[in-house]
Amino acid sequence: MQISTRILVSLLLLGLAACDAAKQVTEATSVTTTTSSSSSAAGSIEKNGLRLTPFFDSPKFPTAQLRLSTPATGSTVPSGAVPFKYEITNFLLTKMSGGMHSEDMANSMKGQHIHNIVDNEPYTAHYETGFTKNLVDGQHVVLSFLSRSYHESLKHRGAYDLRLVTVGKADPSATPFDLKAPHLFYSRPKDVYTGKDTQKVMLDFYLVNTNIEPGGTQVRATINGNEFMLDQWAPYMMEGLPMGENTVKLELVDSSGKLIPGPFNSVTRSFSLQP
Repeated sequence: MQISTRILVSLLLLGLAACDAAKQVTEATSVTTTTSSSSSAAGSIEKNGLRLTPFFDSPKFPTAQLRLSTPATGSTVPSGAVPFKYEITNFLLTKMSGGMHSEDMANSMKGQHIHNIVDNEPYTAHYETGFTKNLVDGQHVVLSFLSRSYHESLKHRGAYDLRLVTVGKADPSATPFDLKAPHLFYSRPKDVYTGKDTQKVMLDFYLVNTNIEPGGTQVRATINGNEFMLDQWAPYMMEGLPMGENTVKLELVDSSGKLIPGPFNSVTRSFSLQP
């Protein structure tokens, strides 16, 4: 009888220990989840009711590649409509990218596409690998990169192409463009946002030959007069923007806040939000 009682007590103690261990696992999981949530919230920067939050959870396309085959880099082409032709692998144009951001941000119903930027002017979106584009005579800086359907750029090395193209007769007095220097290009926001698309507006830019980091090179974003120092190359969700016209100024700066020389390293754009 005494032996049975001892066995019963032992089993009871083992059960209590198991419950306590399970409780510790549950609490640890809870702490981990809370820490992750806090870390995500800590990534936000807020000023005067305007909040910027970097995000990294978009669908990934690590093997996607883009190559501009025509016009050739450094080439001279006739005046007028310039033909562009791309070779793309492991990335489908016109496909919807999916993911949560395809629902909470402005999303092109035509699907994934190419952003073609000439001289850091507003990009044109292209859903086929071949098209023509009218360019004025002179030397032009052409940046092309792959884009998700909601206009977020793919940022790995094989996803973009930067080159110089001369149309017609070049101006011999023009300042040469250094393809190897650090450059900042503007991408989004752009044009007009309406309805629910006004609640979360994406800020996205493109860096070439440089990167940004805490304590080093950064992008200074001045949005409606509010200055934000961005130290991660990522898309940023902007919330709290007012209806009507909004202005974004982007500057590529060094660790002391001084503008890094470059023809496109300071750019200002306006866009509009409408109910």
